[in-house]
Amino acid sequence: MVRRPEFSLRNTIFIRLIVTFLLIMVPVALLGIYIYHWSIRTASEDISKTAVSQISFYLNDLENEIERMKLLQYGFVEDTDLNNLAIIWESMGDIERMESINSVLGRAITMQNSSDYILDVNVHIRAVGKTISAIYGVRDFDEKRYEAMRVLLGKQTQLTEWEGHLLLIAAKPAGTMEREPLFIVEIGLDNLKLQEALQQFNVYPDSSAVLITGHAGLVLESGQGVDRTKDVEELKNDLSKIADGNSESLELEGRSYFVSHAYSSQLVMSIYRFIPEQIVRRPLDKFYIWAWLFAFVTLIIIMVYALSTYKFIHKPLLKLVKGFRRLESGDLELAIAHDSNDEFRYIYARFNQMVANLRTLIDQVYKQKILAQRSELKQLQSQINPHFLYNSFFIINTMAKMGDNERIEQFSVQLGEYFQFVTRNASDEVTLKQEIHHARMYTEIQKLRFSRRIQVRFDDLPSAFEEILVPRLIVQPIIENAFEHSLEKMARNGFISVQFERILNWACIIVEDNGNSLSNEELERISLAIVHQDDNSETTGMVNIHRRLVITFGEGSGLHLSRGELGGIRVTIRVPLREG
Repeated sequence: MVRRPEFSLRNTIFIRLIVTFLLIMVPVALLGIYIYHWSIRTASEDISKTAVSQISFYLNDLENEIERMKLLQYGFVEDTDLNNLAIIWESMGDIERMESINSVLGRAITMQNSSDYILDVNVHIRAVGKTISAIYGVRDFDEKRYEAMRVLLGKQTQLTEWEGHLLLIAAKPAGTMEREPLFIVEIGLDNLKLQEALQQFNVYPDSSAVLITGHAGLVLESGQGVDRTKDVEELKNDLSKIADGNSESLELEGRSYFVSHAYSSQLVMSIYRFIPEQIVRRPLDKFYIWAWLFAFVTLIIIMVYALSTYKFIHKPLLKLVKGFRRLESGDLELAIAHDSNDEFRYIYARFNQMVANLRTLIDQVYKQKILAQRSELKQLQSQINPHFLYNSFFIINTMAKMGDNERIEQFSVQLGEYFQFVTRNASDEVTLKQEIHHARMYTEIQKLRFSRRIQVRFDDLPSAFEEILVPRLIVQPIIENAFEHSLEKMARNGFISVQFERILNWACIIVEDNGNSLSNEELERISLAIVHQDDNSETTGMVNIHRRLVITFGEGSGLHLSRGELGGIRVTIRVPLREG
């Protein structure tokens, strides 16, 4: 074991402080000037970085808000009442027309109220000759606005500028690109709200912020700094030289500003923040004078400083260094005492508290890791929801029309047991016997729906597998994917099998179908999405199950996909073969 060398007197901070003070005496004037300029530069950089961070964060929030609006807009485009108005208006009765129009109007109002940035929501329906507005209600068809929206639809940008306003536009196609859309849903953003949002960046006197959007360069501004400019085009030309995420100095009407820039490629939008340079320089104006005064005072107090430094700094600091050395050696029971009521007493108290916290954290870190995993597991489980509720109601309706009361009773009991299992939150885990019973119940329900087209083979669960504890809802979603994505479009001879195998110390549940719609490239994409946990892909359900199994059982468990002997996809669910 190599012994650490002790400190020599010449290597102590005490001697170095004294030497440093002596060296400062000669270049103190130059040092003062250097520190003055360095402080200005550092302060300006810090303010600029903070400004860039703040406007970048706001742009990111605005991107998320716009994306949320787009999702609402796409949902509106698929609204049943809106599509009925555009397609079957002529065959609808007056009451039905009124109810559909009121439903569309109500949804437009709800969308408008969902965000402070939305000024109005307009729906232009040429077939009925109406324009429905969240603000103005039902009006005569706005031909001019409709034609303008049609032209803007071809620009393929998320935000569209028209007559000084920002718009989100979506349309329902009528079949081909040459035909007019069935209707257009237009969301208009509130420029005043955007300007009010920019006001949050004007925390300094005479500061301002500018928002410039799109290729047309719609300019929204707040604050006083930009008002000093005479030519907006000249301003935009100067600002275009500032790269995204950078800050530069800019001269406007004889006054210098630090200008920070953040750009959103998704929104094609830039935000510039103007901070007067004087804001940075003002606190440092007297610094230069104080530097000379400090040099003069240093000559007088240098000797007093040397003696007091040794007594009040060097000795207590040396004691603290020895304490850290003992801590490095693994001594977590030490405590440093200090009689004087000075800063070192506080430092020693914090040091002692730090040692005590280290002892506590060593115990807590494992518990926190377990709680974090449990929290993630809860979140992942809450994402799983049944997708076939409407189909189940349709089956019940069909059997009721046929007067098949016995099967209705059987089916309603099965459906009730299914949803009781899905919605139960009492436990994160269930036995594999319960999980397979739920999956079998789901399969029986689907057999009623596809009895003429799909055959099911569901093996009995081996008794050795029954008491294995697994996360809830890991088998039924896999079977659901087989029905909905592989077999639902098959006209006949569909087949799905659920088998059980023991491979070494693994219990394997194998779900296989004979669907032929999945190419090898698509199968490889799904497999990669599961391995890399691609939450944005269409296989989110499988990714979800795989992650829950890995969190619960560790590496090696989870889903394994391959091409089955039946020609379709073969999904193997692996869990450790252990009870309890």
